[in-house]
Amino acid sequence: MTHASTPQSALHDFDAIRPYQDDEVAAVLDRLAHCDELLDAITHFRLPRLARYAPPVARFIARLGLQHEMRNIDSVAAFQQRIARYMARMIATTTDGFEIEGLEHLDADKAYLFIGNHRDIAMDPAFVNYALYQEGRNTVRIAIGDNLLQKPFVNDLMRLNKSFIVPRSAKGKRAMLQAYQTLSRYIRHSITADNHSIWIAEREGRAKDGIDRADTAIVKMLGMAQRMDDGDADIGAAVSELRLVPVSISYEYDPCDLQKARELYARHTEGRYDKVEFEDIQSIVAGITGHKGRIRLTFGTPLGSAFTTPEAVTEEIDRQVLMNYHMFPSHQLALEATGLAPELVDLSDVTDADRSRFEARLATVPDHLRHWWLRQYANPILNRAGHIEEDV
Repeated sequence: MTHASTPQSALHDFDAIRPYQDDEVAAVLDRLAHCDELLDAITHFRLPRLARYAPPVARFIARLGLQHEMRNIDSVAAFQQRIARYMARMIATTTDGFEIEGLEHLDADKAYLFIGNHRDIAMDPAFVNYALYQEGRNTVRIAIGDNLLQKPFVNDLMRLNKSFIVPRSAKGKRAMLQAYQTLSRYIRHSITADNHSIWIAEREGRAKDGIDRADTAIVKMLGMAQRMDDGDADIGAAVSELRLVPVSISYEYDPCDLQKARELYARHTEGRYDKVEFEDIQSIVAGITGHKGRIRLTFGTPLGSAFTTPEAVTEEIDRQVLMNYHMFPSHQLALEATGLAPELVDLSDVTDADRSRFEARLATVPDHLRHWWLRQYANPILNRAGHIEEDV
């Protein structure tokens, strides 16, 4: 795994949002090893009884374990190589297979802007990275919202893993505009100057209802940097320069499906949903450790310069994401269970074992959440066929 370095003269423009560089790794790791909040989070999951009755002892053990695990890591590449070992173990223990399509059609020596549908906070870009790593290609820089980085140790961990910060908390139109201009410039700099690929979600937040739709505002942001340099530049020139590639990821089962169903139900019945403290962190842990069944990751075709409006770019992203989204038995069985659009149900590849797994999982879902749980899996089929209702 290689790691391209950004020239120091350009780094300062992006200091507030960029990933960490190799010369910062040692200090960050030392900071993490002495961060009580991180150590408490580790002991909460790994040593819960000891953390409850003897927090200082649990924290000390966690610090020793973390320092041991991080030994000999002196670069971002080394940090990601350690992560790759955990990814391989996670794939072996929490999935029934991980398949990759389309990557062979992309030039290994070129950087791309991968814009993907978004189902899991950490796993979506992690699977993109692992696919690239397996092929000996450089990993991506990952766009992550600042709403997920409110804890300093989370900020450190994400930026060690080549994440850069998407501003969502800037106050006021002027501040937000400046923040997105800087973000756009950073993405363009990464692709065109550093030759370093980027991953960004097609819209803010996960598609908790299973409806994948790109946000035109994201596309407009991508074109800001080139337009700042050349007021006559159109969106087609911008996406062509960035080598924008739509990416589809499909999970047979979502470890967070029940939590998503609760949120959808609350928004429908109460008009709002209030997250509990650390809910995003809990979702990240559930996404990593929970069973996911089979996974299919498909890289699409780079967009050319023929697009004249951001809306046209958005439509092409949607077209490729939906076309390349793999429908597993869970999707077909969920659509069958809803009774909606029976003409779209295809059970030709569904085995008795598939049905048994699906029914066993559905049996754990409370009755009042079943509609919302089923629609997460049924909606990709309905969406592809143009049968989506706005209020599901």
